[in-house]
Amino acid sequence: MTIWISKFAGPLILVLGLHMALSPERVKPMVNQFLGDRPLVLVSGILAMVAGLAIVNTHNLWVLQWPVIITGLGWALLLGGALRILAPGMVEDVGAAMMARAYLTRLLGAVWALLGVFLSYKAYVGA
Repeated sequence: MTIWISKFAGPLILVLGLHMALSPERVKPMVNQFLGDRPLVLVSGILAMVAGLAIVNTHNLWVLQWPVIITGLGWALLLGGALRILAPGMVEDVGAAMMARAYLTRLLGAVWALLGVFLSYKAYVGA
C-alpha cells in the first residue's frame, strides 16, 4: 500500500512544490482567490478529509521508516480538511499571512518538491 500511495502522492507533491517554489507570484493570486471563496474552502476540506480518511484507514503505520511519511500525510490531510470545514476563517488568516511572504512560499515549495522527489523515487525506483 505504501508504494501505491507514493505513486500518486509523489508526482503530485513534486509538481505542486515546483510550482510554489518557481513561481510564487502566480501562486499568490490563486491562493488569495481560493481563501476568499468559503464554499470552495468547504469543498476542499471535504475532499481533503476523504483523502486523509482513505489513507489513515488503509495505511496507519507508525514505524521508524520512510512509510511513516505516508501515514503523516494522511493525518495531515484529515486534520487540514477538518480545519477547513470547522474553521474556515482561521484557514483564511493563516493562508493570507503565509502568502504575504514570498520567501515562505518558495521555501515551502522547495520542501514539498524534495518530498515529492523522495516519494517518487521510493515508489518508482525502489523502496
